Amino acid sequence: MAEGSILLVEDNADDEELTLRALKRHNLANEIDIMRDGAEASECLFCTGASSDRNLHKAPSVVLLDLMLPKVSGLDVLKAIRETKSTSLLPVVVLTSSDEEIDIVRSYELGANSYVRKPVNFAEFSEAIAQLGLYWLLRNQSPPNEI
Repeated sequence: MAEGSILLVEDNADDEELTLRALKRHNLANEIDIMRDGAEASECLFCTGASSDRNLHKAPSVVLLDLMLPKVSGLDVLKAIRETKSTSLLPVVVLTSSDEEIDIVRSYELGANSYVRKPVNFAEFSEAIAQLGLYWLLRNQSPPNEI
């Protein structure tokens, strides 16, 4: 993973395509790594399994995390991120279609930096992605990789 990259954890191909189009539309040309389930995302973030050769200190700048994922839920991925020293400060934006109050509350309890409900309208979705990118990739000061 390159410095300044985005980790998109999304199992829905349509939502993945919309997110990529929205990022491109707003000239957020950062490297984007895509993981399609929670287990794959965990392996990538914690350098295990298929990602065991990845450098643990090359974390993405932000994780865009869906909640409803196969294998391991987004909430479980978020919990593991916050419980692991090397990723505990990693910005995580929950990007999901769920507007269930329990999902919102639980996401923040587990340490999500932001909770964004995916709009149904592409123009709204594109604007939400643009704002996320501008803040988390351009304006936000990230913690050092090694603490």
